[in-house]
Amino acid sequence: MIFGNTFLNYQLKARGHLLGRMKGFTPFFNMILVALFVATVSATKLNVPRLRLPYKDLLSTNRSSIFSGHHGQLSLTAVFLDEYRDRLFLGGKDVLYSLLLGPASSESKEIYWPPLPGNREDCIKTGKEPQTECANFVRLLQPYNRTHLLACGTGAFQPMCAFINVGHRGEHVFTMDPTNVENGRGKVPHDPSVPFASTFSGGELYTGLTADFLGRDSVIFRSMGGRSIMRTETDQKLLHDPKFIAAHLIPDNDDRDNDKVYFFFTEKATEAGDREGAIHTRVGRVCANDVGGQRVLVNKWSTFIKARLMCSVPGPHGIDTHFNQLEDVFLLRTKDERNPDVYAIFSTISNVFQGFAVCVYRMADIREAFNGPFAHKEGPDYQWGAYEGRVPYPRPGVCPSKITNQPGREFGSTKDFPDSVLQFARNHPLMWRPVYPALRQPVLVKANIPYKLKQIVVDRVEAEDGQYDVMFIGTDIGTVLKVIALHSGNSLETEEITLEELQVFKVPTPITSMDISVKRQALYVGSPAGVAQVKLHRCETYGKACAECCLARDPYCAWDGSLCARYVPNSKRRFRRQDIRHGNPALQCVDQNLSEELDVTEDRVVYATENNSTFLECVPRSPQATVTWLVQRDDHKEEVKLDDRVMSTEQGLLFRRLFRQDEGVYICRSREHGFTQTLVRLTLEVLQGETVDELMARDNAGLSDSFKDRSGGYRAWMPCSTYSRGSSSSQMGQSRTWFKDIMQLIGPSNLPHVEEYCERMWCNDKLRRKHKSMLEKYRQAQESARKARSKSSGERNRTPRDLSAWEE
Repeated sequence: MIFGNTFLNYQLKARGHLLGRMKGFTPFFNMILVALFVATVSATKLNVPRLRLPYKDLLSTNRSSIFSGHHGQLSLTAVFLDEYRDRLFLGGKDVLYSLLLGPASSESKEIYWPPLPGNREDCIKTGKEPQTECANFVRLLQPYNRTHLLACGTGAFQPMCAFINVGHRGEHVFTMDPTNVENGRGKVPHDPSVPFASTFSGGELYTGLTADFLGRDSVIFRSMGGRSIMRTETDQKLLHDPKFIAAHLIPDNDDRDNDKVYFFFTEKATEAGDREGAIHTRVGRVCANDVGGQRVLVNKWSTFIKARLMCSVPGPHGIDTHFNQLEDVFLLRTKDERNPDVYAIFSTISNVFQGFAVCVYRMADIREAFNGPFAHKEGPDYQWGAYEGRVPYPRPGVCPSKITNQPGREFGSTKDFPDSVLQFARNHPLMWRPVYPALRQPVLVKANIPYKLKQIVVDRVEAEDGQYDVMFIGTDIGTVLKVIALHSGNSLETEEITLEELQVFKVPTPITSMDISVKRQALYVGSPAGVAQVKLHRCETYGKACAECCLARDPYCAWDGSLCARYVPNSKRRFRRQDIRHGNPALQCVDQNLSEELDVTEDRVVYATENNSTFLECVPRSPQATVTWLVQRDDHKEEVKLDDRVMSTEQGLLFRRLFRQDEGVYICRSREHGFTQTLVRLTLEVLQGETVDELMARDNAGLSDSFKDRSGGYRAWMPCSTYSRGSSSSQMGQSRTWFKDIMQLIGPSNLPHVEEYCERMWCNDKLRRKHKSMLEKYRQAQESARKARSKSSGERNRTPRDLSAWEE
């Protein structure tokens, strides 16, 4: 991780008063709090997206399309991406949709699926909210067989399930028998706002959820299929107020009897000691072939064990900052189905600051923790530690398979396990050693940002110099961050690069689901407002030059000799320029004539009045670039000296008060990864303040009349009529009279440029309305001022009464 000392110092100064006022706390607590700040805010330098694409740009470039349902109110609650059928299935409030993949607004079919008759009314009678609770919110969509999906909804707090006929591949069938509805209890929660996790495998549904109406019975269920229903015991040692995030079946080896279902969740930590209410993130697992015990744990999980998932930033004196709240999990599948990479988003649980981290876990490390010692506590007055006694055989948590079978000791199922094994598993569900992420630290840390990280998907991309994991992270304001993390050789440090920030939805809305289709190179982003299909890349957005393509550092894109295009690993093209690790166009584009490519700028003239403020606009294409301003006078260039009067902003150079000596040619240059280019060249001409004031004061007297039309009303800003088609030369001459004196100051040679500037600035409908409003206000102000002057003038000229009498 790259530590930014400047950012750290800024954050610590901002909170210095807080630490200084903690006189009532112990010095040790203060040391912990200081370490907390050090560990979190210095985790990485301030990283801004290199390219920000607003909602309009995504639509106009055909990179995104939105589906909001047939009635504009989808209230999306479930998504299933079926790449085999090239279909996207959606579940919402009382509705199901089937979309053909492609543009998200293409052909779609709808099924109306409300609660069963009477259930909505019963829900309202219990005091639930009619609109947000007493409806059938579809929470689960899973493939059941080749032609049907399993769909389950809350059913107005009476969960129900049905089978949806989706037909074979190539067909767009989407039907449901509304009379063939099953009880959905144990498959989805009653409450539409309560999180849960599920996975479907081998005709059986594995679900982690709260299974009762009040939301207190937290269990892991196995239902459907031919075997008996399995669940966890009601015991806080097993599950203590869990919040389930994800569930996945991951095989251990080629023996399918060793397949295990992994659950990722957070819960209150019983081993946290005095820290009441402490939250830890867990990974738990059960054997897919678990059928419970014969006398102990009948129809209860006999192989359930769990371990803590650690995600922390190392701090001074061994005090780490922990990210304990799990937000989302994504399994990046590899060619080896037994060893996917586990990506997880975490957040902090703190009233002091808000932080987020992404940690990556290897399945080998997770299995190692489960094969390690069990956590043990002798009694209420003892500390937790590693169990050092004898562990019964077969080891608790293992599956009955060829591995556990020994000569004379064969275990056909968990019912054959000795009672001692089941009792040990019941009393020791927690492993002593936690699971640490790869490199023992996050690949991404963000602290005190104006949004929350909520969803993540990852794509492993082949680039010219190796593989890169591109993370797409959804936020609670409807944006998606496209991020890569670079490792510095053998060092533990990583560099986070935010390639793009995409405003997927028009208004801020939380992103609740994300799916990725590598086949179609698209994201499917879900929110209460609808679902968006977003292309993973659009290389031409980065620019039309080799340097711009190289600076983008996007693994999807490379310069092919003529444009920035999709990088194809097996392409026969020899000319491919790409530099993800360093982003150095000087090396990659050395033969592309960089100066001619990017330093071709158009000279522009800017006029300003002495003693007024003015602004020279220059916005670099990349927010990661630094901008330098140079001024040229008499063939001599120097850097602009900044102070309280002349200030550099993100949008350009601001003169708070302009002097005559500020005239000159101003050059705006950007620098990014050692590469410098000229963005704009502006010639600033300063008009004498006194002369302009005199001219304006003289024209103000007749200004109102000059804007009246034939009907006596006030017309739009006059220069606009000059450039309208069909205007006569007399009209053009008349319209110029009000500013002809200003033109004399500027000079006749520059008159066309000024008129073009005025046309561009003033002559559009929006500004016409604004100027008309301004003129009306100006007219009223002038009228009020005239009356005030006339009244005061009359008072000044009136002869005092005593004086007139004396004169008489």
